[in-house]
Amino acid sequence: MFVWAKDIAPSTDLRKWYDHDPAKWPEFQKRYAKELAANAEEVGRLRAHCKAGVVTFIFAAKDEERNSAVVLKTYIENLA
Repeated sequence: MFVWAKDIAPSTDLRKWYDHDPAKWPEFQKRYAKELAANAEEVGRLRAHCKAGVVTFIFAAKDEERNSAVVLKTYIENLA
């Protein structure tokens, strides 16, 4: 099954602010986590998928270590 959880992606304003600048990474993580906390319903849906089976987080960023999928995965894992 394929699910695109676009409603829990970082806001456009946050993505534009971050602009994949490594110096902004720590603050990006905090700001995105705050957005996720405010979107409990969608996060809950993703969490349910994670509990039900394997979930693959896909991203288009060139930086494999500093991107929204990393923040989202960590956020979901910390809820468990």
